[in-house]
Amino acid sequence: VQVVESGGGLVQPGGSLRLSCAASGFTFSSYAMAWYRQAPGKERELVAGITSAGGMPNYADSVKGRFTISRDDAENTVYLQMNSLKPEDTAVYYCKAVLKWRDYWGQGTVVTVSS
Repeated sequence: VQVVESGGGLVQPGGSLRLSCAASGFTFSSYAMAWYRQAPGKERELVAGITSAGGMPNYADSVKGRFTISRDDAENTVYLQMNSLKPEDTAVYYCKAVLKWRDYWGQGTVVTVSS
């Protein structure tokens, strides 16, 4: 099983980034997918999630209207489009695959929002 995030980097406030999470080794389409983040000195928090059917995305209040989660089951990939980025969005972003009691995590990708 592999879950690999990419797309992080340094961006100025107000900018955009698109994170990708490529998965392999399990039936991707059957799993709900989610993005979490962990800022320095803080607990890991849920940013956005999407069901296995691609419907009912949910978002943390802090990112609603700015972030969009989507998935491409043909490519076994989930995305997080992040717009209007703020310094408080700085964190390590993790991808998680979930099916009932089973879950898989990636190693994370660093997003830094700074001028």
